[in-house]
Amino acid sequence: METYATIKGQIVIPASLRRKYGIKNGTKIIVTDIGDAIVLKPVTEQYLRNLQGSLKGRGGLKVLVEERRKDKEREN
Repeated sequence: METYATIKGQIVIPASLRRKYGIKNGTKIIVTDIGDAIVLKPVTEQYLRNLQGSLKGRGGLKVLVEERRKDKEREN
């Protein structure tokens, strides 16, 4: 599949992928630069359920705060 970016940098996610990943109007998308590619991750109920328990133990809050800081840096 391929799509094109608009002058504003917007892209269209094909309908088949929106259905497959539960992307609806207003769904938050995490955009990650992994060096040679851009990864888009929709934040859906299923995604959040999969995260449950992933930060158990010590240091989970510290990791979360650091990830939030990195997200804010990327946004600027």
